[in-house]
Amino acid sequence: MVETLPEGHPVKVYYEESALIQDLLLELNEANPAEDFQKYFNIFNQLTTIEKRFVRKENQLFPYLEKHGWEGPSQGMWSFHDNLREQIKILNTYNSEKNIAKIQDNIPYLTQGIERLLMIEDSRLFPNSMELITEEEWKEFYIGDEEIGWMLLEKPKPYPAITKEEAYIHPSEDTAERELTFSLENTFHYDEGYMTPEQVNLLLRFLPIDITYVDENDKVIFYNRGDDRVFSRSKGIIGREVRFCHPPKSVDMVLRIVDEFRAGTKDVAEFWFNFKGQIIHIRYFAIRDNNKKYKGVIEMSQDITDIQKLEGEKRLLDWD
Repeated sequence: MVETLPEGHPVKVYYEESALIQDLLLELNEANPAEDFQKYFNIFNQLTTIEKRFVRKENQLFPYLEKHGWEGPSQGMWSFHDNLREQIKILNTYNSEKNIAKIQDNIPYLTQGIERLLMIEDSRLFPNSMELITEEEWKEFYIGDEEIGWMLLEKPKPYPAITKEEAYIHPSEDTAERELTFSLENTFHYDEGYMTPEQVNLLLRFLPIDITYVDENDKVIFYNRGDDRVFSRSKGIIGREVRFCHPPKSVDMVLRIVDEFRAGTKDVAEFWFNFKGQIIHIRYFAIRDNNKKYKGVIEMSQDITDIQKLEGEKRLLDWD
């Protein structure tokens, strides 16, 4: 079946990756970290690019299967991915320590888990995908797959093949209509997805970060109205020149940031300091359109006091 698929078809690409993974597993099993750690480490790192395959499946393949009523992969196989991610994380810890004994003990868990995953893909996931997903839907995969990336050394050819008359469309400019599970009434199309003005407003309001947008003419055109803003804002700043929105002692620094962003010599500036018992992190980002033309500055301020106190890990919900 796979041999008959056209070049670049998403399933054919998955099988090309499968062949690469099998080769890497064989090399990894033959590598001896005690004798040549660097050789082992290089093979291991190449194998960990399997993360791109996981993400493509989770964000590209699984959603299409869900549209056709098959939710199994989104649940069972995603958990399988997470187990393998945990194995990779554990091995990365032992790699950093060059703990050869622990590496040798744990490598089989990773390689055997990947081999089992490939078997499930081959026997169930891809055959069922070919039955459920339509040809028109397969043609929608390439742009999203390209954003995430592949394990292969060479980028797969687009599917369907692009003719000379067809221009390449960047994902941010892709406005092709697709069958969706929600209404598009009163929505606008953004780079990725659709939202109503109300949803956009709610999103910005509930972001735990202060945002202020200064346009290319140095005028404040937007700020979000969160309940816990770090710095107070009012409607009076809308339309105001940015140089009048900062205290005199800092205005020269702000203007330099704007000038450097406009000139294209810098793209990011950040600061952090204590303010009323809080640790505040402020970042400025240059905004540019697809042609790299300067379109303004976004200032983002965040109280990171509690974030800085975080230690270890928290993976479980503690509501009960």
